[in-house]
Amino acid sequence: MDRHKAIVLAITMLAVGSINARQADAQTFRTYHCADGTQFIVGFYDGDKRAFLQIDGEPVTLAKRLAVSGARYSGAGITLTIGKAGATTIKHLKRPVTACAVI
Repeated sequence: MDRHKAIVLAITMLAVGSINARQADAQTFRTYHCADGTQFIVGFYDGDKRAFLQIDGEPVTLAKRLAVSGARYSGAGITLTIGKAGATTIKHLKRPVTACAVI
């Protein structure tokens, strides 16, 4: 009978564990094309204030910075600005600020 109780307990624990399993964080990915020909992908995850970029074939993580309006992220010589109205600009590799649009 002890073996039967152990099996029932194990099945119960597995069932409770699968019910309480945390769902994957929601994520948003956008692909941008800029006026100077730059193209990049940016990813945002719920619960994370950083922006994750794939630009010039390299992954870059940008920290969220203080912005007057909209959102601004920077790091590794890259600054990404997303205005409240959706206007997006990027500055990287000592290039001038360039307007970008979602494709």
